Amino acid sequence: MSAPDVFPARMAIGQSTGRWRLYVAIYGIPGFQWPEYVFGGTTVPSVQDRSRALDALGYTFIGDPVWDWVEDYAPGDDPAQPVSLIASARVREVAS
Repeated sequence: MSAPDVFPARMAIGQSTGRWRLYVAIYGIPGFQWPEYVFGGTTVPSVQDRSRALDALGYTFIGDPVWDWVEDYAPGDDPAQPVSLIASARVREVAS
């Protein structure tokens, strides 16, 4: 039996909607077809909310539910502009 594939789950706030969006990036598949969950509010979803969203998409964390956060600047890298926060965690598909 081979080891399950590991995928990056990412979460960022939607530029047009202002809502947090969690998606699982699956290489070799176009981004618009990636599993996605859009949260209902504008506040940062809790770790438990993110876990439930991943579960609804059929994925689970590899090990502890640890999220790494990075800042992403808008084009032009103007330090006066707001940054986008992007969270990332390692997940695997739940065996069905």
